[in-house]
Amino acid sequence: MSKLNFSGPVVLVVMDGVGLRDQTEGNAVKQAHLETLNYLMEKYPTAKLGAAGEYVGVPKDDMGNSEVGHNAMGAGQIVLQRSAAVENNVATGEIFNTDTWKDIISRIHERNSTLHFMGIFSDGNVHSNIAHLEKMLAQAHEEGVERVRIHIWTDGRDVPPQSEPKFIHRLEDYIHNLGDPDYKIASGGGRMVISCDRYENDWGMIEKGWHTCVLGEGRQFENATEAVETYRREDPSVQDQYLPPFVIAKDGQPIGTINDGDAVIYIDFRADRAIEMSKAFTFDDFDKFDRIRRPDVYFAGMNEYDEDLHIPAHVLVGTPVFGMTLTEYLAAKGIKQYAISETVKFGHITYYFNGNSYHVPDGEVDVEVPSYTEPFNTRPWMKCAEITDKLVEAIESEQYDFLRVNYPGGDMVGHFGELEPTITAMESIDISLKRIIDAVNKLGGVTVITADHGNAEELIDENGAPKTAHTTNRVPCIFVDDTENANKYRLSLGDRGLANLASTIAILLGQEPHESWLPPIIEEE
Repeated sequence: MSKLNFSGPVVLVVMDGVGLRDQTEGNAVKQAHLETLNYLMEKYPTAKLGAAGEYVGVPKDDMGNSEVGHNAMGAGQIVLQRSAAVENNVATGEIFNTDTWKDIISRIHERNSTLHFMGIFSDGNVHSNIAHLEKMLAQAHEEGVERVRIHIWTDGRDVPPQSEPKFIHRLEDYIHNLGDPDYKIASGGGRMVISCDRYENDWGMIEKGWHTCVLGEGRQFENATEAVETYRREDPSVQDQYLPPFVIAKDGQPIGTINDGDAVIYIDFRADRAIEMSKAFTFDDFDKFDRIRRPDVYFAGMNEYDEDLHIPAHVLVGTPVFGMTLTEYLAAKGIKQYAISETVKFGHITYYFNGNSYHVPDGEVDVEVPSYTEPFNTRPWMKCAEITDKLVEAIESEQYDFLRVNYPGGDMVGHFGELEPTITAMESIDISLKRIIDAVNKLGGVTVITADHGNAEELIDENGAPKTAHTTNRVPCIFVDDTENANKYRLSLGDRGLANLASTIAILLGQEPHESWLPPIIEEE
């Protein structure tokens, strides 16, 4: 049992997308007026945690992201993530020996139908990877699939903001090298316009995607490159993630509507931005929008996007396996918990933190503050004030022992690659930090401030262009403790990452860490 004994709560603050970087240029964290954060990092023990690559269970040198970052924090161990599992299965060919792949190929041959692929279209390897699509196209061709249609969500978020039509050309060249089978891009549009909503914040996005890729409705073009280049001429500043929808047509007819008897593979391995489209295809009692026509298709995901409800029913690669999570462990000890964020990160501080489970542990209260639906660079303060109001109220209620919060601004605003709005986002978070710490200190508790990955600290790439992707930089972990307990522990030696947080939180709560967890970031004197 830990010797630490706080009269107040332990509060974990996750500043989403806030990494550490010494250079000032393009660094919203350095350029913002962060009176509180800068003071805390100077005065209190601050560790630098790994939040990318092997620290969070993704391939070496891959950037971190919110999903895997929160998984690691809540799991207490490094869990092989979806991206790594998919990479292994594709590389070994194991994916093509699954019942799901075999069922898809059989269905296509039996019905002389079309195989469709859809998903985020880049090599960003955060949600998907075009290399996996290419391997599946090659295998489909080898197994005699005659007709394939591809529906692309242009990225510009996990890759440079105007990367297209590079990936379109890459795919077309790959198909050409297969011998020019009838494999074509059929529709598309920006990921943040037609497909990639999450946590049911804006079902209108999914409806646009449905009308575009399933029904073939929308502005028509001869090919995808023409669509991208046309939209860019009309608005040279438009990022790929915000490209309007487009439909590829011949003689005025869309070439790739999705019809009865077809099969659809969603190529994303990350769940949060794939689940809503999966529901639209698979739910019988779907009521989020009028689907007009729901084709009878065999729908498969690269992974299971909802492990509790088993959505979709057909998957190509197994999902991560979690052991004892922090929240499950604390609940068994009778520790009362509280989690809060706004809609766009609510699932991360709950579902992902809880080991990819929607089950709310006993004694835990989860609070969601509705996000703005307008672009976040026009509302860069996001819902900081509202979140903090509720969090401070929960702290002052003295009903909870462990509270956790996610502030999305560094990530969600940082994804625009714009310095000024991201500075505003950081300053809004800084104001909230002061309010939280004041409330915690009054009760004799401790505040731990960290981040799930980097983003806001690197908004310009090596060529001086806007950078919208995450980074591989380390993230801070600050222990704000003004109690007598501060003299009873120190930062531990050794290399630490986000997965070391679970055992750390347990010790601060006076508990022995679970035996399966990685060592803590602190050690008692």
